Amino acid sequence: MRPAFMFSHCLLCLFVGVCVPAVVRSLPHSLPWHVLCPSRCVCQIKPWFSFDSVYHEAPTVDCNDLLLSRLPSPIPVTTHTLRLQSNLLSELDATVLHGLPNLTDLDLSQNRFSHARSVTQNCSLPALLSLHLEENHLSHLPDASFSSLPNLQELFLNHNNLRSIAPGAFMGLDSLLRLHINNNRLSTVDPQWFRALPHLEVLMLGGNPVEVLPERGFSTLKSLRSLVLGGMGLRSLAENALDGLESLESLSFYENLLTTVPTQALRTVSGLKFLDLNKNRIKLIKTGDFQDMIHLKELGLNNMEELVSIERAALDNLPELTKLEITNNPRLSYIHPEAFLQLSRLESLMLNSNSLIALHQHTMLTLPSLQEVSLHSNPLRCDCLFRWAPDEVSHLRREDSRTNPPAPRTVRLIQPQATLCSEPPELRGRRVREVAPREMSASCLPVIPPGYLPFYVKVREGGKLLLHCRALAEPQPNIYWVTPSGIRVGPTPVHASNDGPPPAPCRNLATLEGFDQTSTSRNTPDQTPCARSKQYQVMPEGTLEVNNITLSEAGLYTCIAENALGADTRSVTVGVHGRDRKGKRGVAAGTKKDPLLKMGARMEVREAGPHYAVLSWQSRNNLPSTRLSWQAMYSDSHKPTYMTRILAGTQSFNLTHLQAKTFYRVCLHLGTGEGSKRASRRSRETRKTECVSFRTKEAPDPPTSLHLSPELTSTAVTLLLLALILLLLATQGWDADPGERRRHSALLQGTTHPKSMILNQFSNESDKDQPKQSEKLLLHMDC
Repeated sequence: MRPAFMFSHCLLCLFVGVCVPAVVRSLPHSLPWHVLCPSRCVCQIKPWFSFDSVYHEAPTVDCNDLLLSRLPSPIPVTTHTLRLQSNLLSELDATVLHGLPNLTDLDLSQNRFSHARSVTQNCSLPALLSLHLEENHLSHLPDASFSSLPNLQELFLNHNNLRSIAPGAFMGLDSLLRLHINNNRLSTVDPQWFRALPHLEVLMLGGNPVEVLPERGFSTLKSLRSLVLGGMGLRSLAENALDGLESLESLSFYENLLTTVPTQALRTVSGLKFLDLNKNRIKLIKTGDFQDMIHLKELGLNNMEELVSIERAALDNLPELTKLEITNNPRLSYIHPEAFLQLSRLESLMLNSNSLIALHQHTMLTLPSLQEVSLHSNPLRCDCLFRWAPDEVSHLRREDSRTNPPAPRTVRLIQPQATLCSEPPELRGRRVREVAPREMSASCLPVIPPGYLPFYVKVREGGKLLLHCRALAEPQPNIYWVTPSGIRVGPTPVHASNDGPPPAPCRNLATLEGFDQTSTSRNTPDQTPCARSKQYQVMPEGTLEVNNITLSEAGLYTCIAENALGADTRSVTVGVHGRDRKGKRGVAAGTKKDPLLKMGARMEVREAGPHYAVLSWQSRNNLPSTRLSWQAMYSDSHKPTYMTRILAGTQSFNLTHLQAKTFYRVCLHLGTGEGSKRASRRSRETRKTECVSFRTKEAPDPPTSLHLSPELTSTAVTLLLLALILLLLATQGWDADPGERRRHSALLQGTTHPKSMILNQFSNESDKDQPKQSEKLLLHMDC
């Protein structure tokens, strides 16, 4: 996989000419040039390409790396390219350059020039198209610094010490096409710099410590096609920062400090084709971040340390997007099944070297033109969500309104040898392409990716807390949160109001290890509702938002993802930092005290039957990883103990499949498991285990049934059969006319005769072609 930082350079090659290196290799490297050459320099005819990629044979004088302090002589009059890189030049002899009317390319990089006018003053070079001044000692550009070079098309000023540029520094450069002022010490961008550059196509501005771009700062650059703003320290972008860039096709924000996608600013650049957002601090790619960018062809979202999730419809209606790179993001563990919508031309999807546990099959089905996908170096779970990927060439089917059945297609798995299963344990280490679909489960328990939530989050008092929680499962899980005070908070309904119906209860499905806790006869689910609160808001996708957080709201927050099969939980400790009266930083609430020290819950038996018992308890704390154990109190020494996990926020539980008329002891173990590993020794010692004992009721006697003797049973069966025969005969007699009755009587009397006689008697009846229903019945009986 090519490095992410090459992405922006590859975009620039679009305009330089990507085929130039191949053409150069096919041409002679150099030809002899028989002229009087300066001492120690090399004079040759070398290939040279113009800015529109036209090949020229350029007479070249190469005086690089000679430690020259002045221009060499004599320089041939017909010189096209003069190379003076890596010398000790600090000024130029104008008389020497005046005698070079054909000089087109001048390279003065890596010298000691500290003033731009020491290069251009009293120096007329009407044919000069390219000037290299990178890696010198320039610190300021005054007005009209290059006015003596009216035909200049490319100017390299990168990697200097430029701190300031006069508003009219580029006056007279009406023909300039490319300007490289990247990697200097500019702290601001002045829109007046670009007023004298109406034909500029490429602007390299990255590597300068500019934290804020001015509004409409590039509005005069109507012809600009490529803009590189990498490595500048940009934290955000004004909505109109890119206004006026009507021709922009390539844009790079590589290695900045952006925390969100600058969606509004990008909407003003309607013709954008290549976008580089690599190595930023974006945490979420949210719904609509890349929407209706109808000309975008390639998008890079690589090397983001903070990126954790790509939300539903994050990329929507990008009809020309062909390549999408989302790689080397160590915390990226969730891609919504509907994250990519209306990407009809996407052919290459790169998702390797992330923390993805799966790529939902629905995601693949929404990409009708996909040809290759890269998923290696991810902790993949080979379960129901990944059943589409076992083969090296996966055969997918997409719905097509014009064809029936759906049309098949193939998607190639890049580096299948490195695409391995991490879970479940029985498939760990196996290549995905070697796992048969039947080895993967048809449904999946919810899984919250391990690295999605941090262990600790710090926020200032009065600030805003955002905790993001996502999960994958089949069926799709519901997500809710439990606060440090034990309150459950669920997603806010779309049309929720204070006068509306109460919220639906959060389902509680405690996962039992090796024991069936469900019951078909009596089941009392926990009806604890997900609370509505102005302070706590849970978004539909699972993000918890706490506004104006206070010190009392510090503590342990637990995310619960649950479906019909089970649940998964993850907890995070939130510390709220206040300030004392002197304005000094106060102690973080929730960090100095152990939240488990005050844990406690009073448990009671709310109801008990012959085979079940309903338990309830009250607690004002979030109790993650709590477990419930119970055992029957037998007289013998063998007392099997059963245990189940209790989800955070649960305050009641229904034990089923109990034995009648039996004593049981039930204990609630608070905060055990995951929480206890991080709890202090003192907190483990002070926690109490709440236990209760009860006796199940006696099972009611089964209802008595009527017992009949064998003689009476046989008599009753005989009478029933006789009654059925009489009823059948009576029905046949009343349904037939007198003539037919006589015929039926003859048939009954002649049942011992040969079958031919019965059939002949029917043949004598000529009044009907087919026998009646009664006749059909008799024929069947005789046969």
